[in-house]
Amino acid sequence: MGSINCKEYKTTGNVTPKQEQPAGAVGSYQSKCNASSNSSSSSSGDKMSPTPTTPNVEYTAPVAVCRADELQENEMKQLDFDENTRILVVKQQGRVHAVGAKCTHYGAPLHTGALGVGRVRCPWHGACFSLETGDIEDFPGLDSLPCYNVEVNGEGQVMVRAKRSDLEKSKRLKNMVKRQPQDERCFIVVGGGPSGAVCVETLRQEGFTGRLIFVCREQYLPYDRVKISKSLDVAIETLQFRNEAFYKEHDIELWLGVSADKLDTAQKQLHCSNGYVVKYDKIYIATGCSAFKPNIPGAQLENVKTVREYADAKAILEVVTPQTRVVCLGSSFVALEAAAGLVSKVASVHVIGRENVPLKAAFGELIGERILKLFEDNKVNMLMQSGITEILANDAGQVCEVLLLDGTRLPCDLLIMGTGSTLNTQFLADSDVRRNKNGSVDVTDFMESNVPDVYVGGDIANAHIQSLAQSRVNIGHYQLAQYHGRTAAINMCGGLKKLEAVPFFFTMIFGKGIRYAGHGSYKEVIIDGSLDDLQFIAYFVNAADTVTAVASCGRDPIVAQFAELISQGKCLGRGQIENAENRQAWTAKLKEPLPRVR
Repeated sequence: MGSINCKEYKTTGNVTPKQEQPAGAVGSYQSKCNASSNSSSSSSGDKMSPTPTTPNVEYTAPVAVCRADELQENEMKQLDFDENTRILVVKQQGRVHAVGAKCTHYGAPLHTGALGVGRVRCPWHGACFSLETGDIEDFPGLDSLPCYNVEVNGEGQVMVRAKRSDLEKSKRLKNMVKRQPQDERCFIVVGGGPSGAVCVETLRQEGFTGRLIFVCREQYLPYDRVKISKSLDVAIETLQFRNEAFYKEHDIELWLGVSADKLDTAQKQLHCSNGYVVKYDKIYIATGCSAFKPNIPGAQLENVKTVREYADAKAILEVVTPQTRVVCLGSSFVALEAAAGLVSKVASVHVIGRENVPLKAAFGELIGERILKLFEDNKVNMLMQSGITEILANDAGQVCEVLLLDGTRLPCDLLIMGTGSTLNTQFLADSDVRRNKNGSVDVTDFMESNVPDVYVGGDIANAHIQSLAQSRVNIGHYQLAQYHGRTAAINMCGGLKKLEAVPFFFTMIFGKGIRYAGHGSYKEVIIDGSLDDLQFIAYFVNAADTVTAVASCGRDPIVAQFAELISQGKCLGRGQIENAENRQAWTAKLKEPLPRVR
């Protein structure tokens, strides 16, 4: 939290030289593999002498996990290091790598994921990890994988050593510096969502030793907001990215319950709702968006709710009983997730949608029809091609009915609006930061706005992505938000990190996981598999016969493989998926050399 000393903070505007750090202290992971000790046979028949190693009490004794000749090129194997620890072993370009076996986000088994060049991608949600270091390179998630020392001994056995501390947990935290009094710089991160949370950590990981202020509008420690609509009764402690002690330990000043009121780019000052005016050297703005309520008569009545923040979930649960009649307006992901989460807890749930099927804009009509049936099969009443013209109140000022487009009066005790959002950039109105009509901010490939030292990311950024799209896009994806935060922090610290993210979206509805990667318009959706069984892949093909996106249900890791393909600068055409007998043959392209850049 802020102190009275925060009222005015004088900065020099100069960059204080970094203090010398012990080798590997900044920008590396606690158990980073050494390239010199990570060797394997250059061909299946050759053997190499063991690399001499110095005994180190931090590491275990070498453990034989397999033979080198049992590993094929570009093969991933999950092997036992000991009875409690499994590792992912990969042979690529003649070298053997070993990292943690589970994704640090939700624990997906990485050997079932997508292998790229020098990295592995999670099959469930697309997070990427370096095979060389275990670094997290794309999101979601916060932590990196344990990384193990690998040698091939004279008998051709793959010998693995682990850092003892890595055996206690399946995640690793990148080393972080603390504030140094002689560093007079001040960086501010505005926005307590996933983008801001990753940014403050990355700043300390990249060696920033100045003052670091983290401005969070909500009263809670930064948390995983995407789980709110999926599970309304989840405890806030289980959602939080880090505990309070973490931020204190790394000298990150948390200003909870504080919002940005005004940005003065000429004076490099941020005016905050707590009355403080803080000078900054660099600032990262990731203020996200707020739920939008359409201008319907009665929209301000009690028991008319939105689902965006933890406080929204608490407010909804306070009025939910087994007798509650719930209406969800909108067939967006948020409205559908809320309906799915409540249907077993209340008397009835109706979803009111404008289109003839839900999620039509995202997935097309065929998949939309199957999702419609999924909800109906789970006792959700789906009223499509409809809308609400008025919200009616009882004598207590609470909603009791909603009036539909066709004149039907539908009983309602709780109305949840999943009707879009507005970007939280109003406080930039009098600054020199240019905003688009929808409130988004154009950024460079290095996350900087039109004003030097003002970086913008997350939902409010209009940024380039890795796809066929040549223009910037404004996409509110959790994974992109975290990627923006990391990219901005690296560049704020003087690095040169370019945006290279492939949009990756995921949801879970009635136990069915739906993945989606890519971006772009399409004219046709080619389905592989069974929509009825919810075991399918959907290829979205544009007018140029190029696949712009891939979605799936029950067919992992195909979406992760497509995301990895696009990240390699490759593309997928109609001709490569037309053969129904072997529609996934294109995945072999992942093992081909990267295209040359002229």
